[in-house]
Order: sequence, then C-alpha cells, then structure tokens
Amino acid sequence: MTLKAVIDSQSELPLLSVQDLKIRIQMDNGEMRAVDGVDFDIKKGKTLGLVGESGCGKSLTSRAIISINPKECETSGKIVYHSTSEKELHELNLLSLDTKGKQIRSIRGRKIAMIFQEPMTAFSPMYTIGNQIMESILIHRTKDKKEAKKIALEMLSKVGISDEVKRFDQYPHEFSGGMRQRAMISMALSCNPELLIADEPTTALDVTIQAQVMELMKGLQKEFGMAILLVTHDLGIIAEMCDEVAVMYLGKIVEQSTVGEIFKNPKHPYTKGLLNSMPKLAGNRNKRLESIEGTVPMPIDMPPMCGFYDRCKDRIEGVCNKQAVPKTRISDNHMVRCFLYTKEGEERTYV
Repeated sequence: MTLKAVIDSQSELPLLSVQDLKIRIQMDNGEMRAVDGVDFDIKKGKTLGLVGESGCGKSLTSRAIISINPKECETSGKIVYHSTSEKELHELNLLSLDTKGKQIRSIRGRKIAMIFQEPMTAFSPMYTIGNQIMESILIHRTKDKKEAKKIALEMLSKVGISDEVKRFDQYPHEFSGGMRQRAMISMALSCNPELLIADEPTTALDVTIQAQVMELMKGLQKEFGMAILLVTHDLGIIAEMCDEVAVMYLGKIVEQSTVGEIFKNPKHPYTKGLLNSMPKLAGNRNKRLESIEGTVPMPIDMPPMCGFYDRCKDRIEGVCNKQAVPKTRISDNHMVRCFLYTKEGEERTYV
C-alpha cells in the first residue's frame, strides 16, 4: 500500500488525541490535581483553542504533550500522536516515551513545536537569535551550517523581521517584544512541524502587535498546513483563530464544541460568565461588564464535586457539591460537564 493510500485510509484520525490526561503534584499539604482527566483531539490542519483563567492547568496540559513539565509532575493517561513517515503511519503514545530519549527528542521541535508564553525568558541571553534558530535546524533538518543559516534567514524574513541579516547576529535584548515573539515563531516553524503549540503567544504584546502576530500565525498555518493548539485566556483571540474550543476550569474540560456553537449557544455557567465579561460593540455603554466572583480554588485533596460550585450562580444545592460531575453530550460536537444538563439536575431545577 502506498503512503498516500495509508494517509487516505487514516484520514479520519486526529493528528493528536489526548485521553484521560492527569497530572498530580505532591504538595506539603496534600496532592494537587493540576490536570484531572482531560480529553481532546487536534485535527490535522485545524486550530483548537484551550481557554480558561490562570491556574486552570492549560500550560501543564500543553507542555505534557512534549514532555517538558517539571519532574514533580506525575503524569498519566495517553497522548496518542499519529505520525506519517515515508512508508507508513505510526501511532505513538507520547507519555510512554523516555522524556530524555532519542524518540521524543526527534518529535519535540521537529514534528511538534512550541511557542512559549514569554519569549524573553525562552531565549537564552547568552547567544544570538540566529544561533538559537540554527540550533534547532541543525538538530532536525541538516548538518550543513551554511544551509541551516540560509533556512534561518528565510524564516526570519517570512515572519516579517526586516534586515534579517543584521538581526540574525543580534541578541534577544536587542529585539522588541513583538520582534522576539516573531523570532520565537520563526524558530518554532523552522522545521515545518505538523503541530504548533502556542502558549499565550500574545500576552506580553500590545493590541496592534497582537493582531499582527495572529495574522502571521494564520498565514503560516495556511502555507504549511499545520495544526495549532492555541492556549489563551482571551476569547477574542479564540473567536478569530480557532475552529474548535475547549473551555478548561480547575484541571477539567467543562465544555467543548466548535467556536460558533460555543459563542452562540454556551451551556456551562463558567463559559457564559467568560462570554458575558467581554465588551460588545452593540452593547449598552452605560452597563457594567459582568464578572465572575471569586478565584480558581487550589485543587488540593478536593472532594468529588463541581469545582465551579462556590462561584456558580446556577448551582444546585445537594447535587453540585455532593458528587463528581459527569460529561453530557448536548449534540454530536458539543460536550458539557454540568449537572444542569443531567436528569438529576433537571429534576432538582424544575420540580
């Protein structure tokens, strides 16, 4: 069977499938369930948004994909990656690989690349930007330094950095925030990855530069045909960039669907709260934006209950605080984790 036939026969498979991902951290006062049973698929060439407040487990989830979480993190579950070689399609559980082994290192940076939240700390201040971009190319693409430099210069130019020959020999502190982010994108894309993980890629940037970076990522995704996992707390970026969205709270996916469905027909009270906190062009200027009272609790030795219970205006006493919340399938492509949509919750609500 030819490679094309193999790919066609597996066309329904996601590029990456995260299954029952759990991350535990042992603290002095108990066990922290930082990520607690997360499931999602990333389709080839598509963008999945992972959204939620700080402390929900988004970054730990994304970093677990390429096995770069701190050693204190005890990780279980499956992260299944469908990789296409020259002759066949491989199915790999990335969590089963040695975190420092040759196999995961051949995937990390080459097949799956990552844009980190703060490029100033992601780049080493001791080496030039060009040297650091070249390092990845020399590891994964070619051993020829002249060819590696040529690729690096092409990528710097492609992401919109002018006078790339001069910039190649400059250090990170000589770049502005927007330029550092562009350089980080060029380094991530220098090996033509199948999946790009973007962890809060616009947090440290002003609004104008944010828009430029988003447009850049969309253009490069179209050119290279890669999938993107976009980690953010900004629903405006989610609406602009993503095909699907997973709303994360306290280590769990509480709602997941297409972007259009989430924005038009949100189900979970947390999702509704996030959407209501956004300013609207057609809204009443004199009306204050809604806010979600309270903060994300620490998930240490929590009893089986809804993690959003203390902050939820629609909570059901005697239900939401007494048992773990099951997943409910609203439609084929819409999942929510809330008792309001279970039989028991409906009985308590309407009786």
